[in-house]
Amino acid sequence: MAKPILLSVDDDADVLRAIERDLRSKYGAEYRVMGSDSPQGALDLLRQLKVRNDSVALLLADQRMPDMDGVEFLREGMQIYPEAKRALLTAYADTNAAISAINEASINYFFLKPWDPPTEHLYPQMDDMLDDWQFFGPDSERPSWYSGTPW
Repeated sequence: MAKPILLSVDDDADVLRAIERDLRSKYGAEYRVMGSDSPQGALDLLRQLKVRNDSVALLLADQRMPDMDGVEFLREGMQIYPEAKRALLTAYADTNAAISAINEASINYFFLKPWDPPTEHLYPQMDDMLDDWQFFGPDSERPSWYSGTPW
């Protein structure tokens, strides 16, 4: 079986490379790390992955992108892969975006740029989300005592 996918979306090529590098260095043995520089391209990719019956463990999106913001991408991505964990990445302490992301896209975490060092500002939260995804994987039923996300 193919490794589950961690998909990151950011219109800034340097940030996209950096997040892919950090994800690949920590999680590359267990997950396929993929990236897209456009939300629409990422949604097209998700549809292709769904047709191929691939598993997606994480959707990580930058909030401020042209044409479609991160909340909208995560909301649409959730329709394709509802079991995937969702996280928002932003350089701004944007309270409205955080509230919107929680309410509209059921995000699991909100990361601030820069996330250096990743050992403190990225990996611990990613570990929690991915452990949860593995426990409640795409093929398992959520037990009745589980209700929602940590938010």
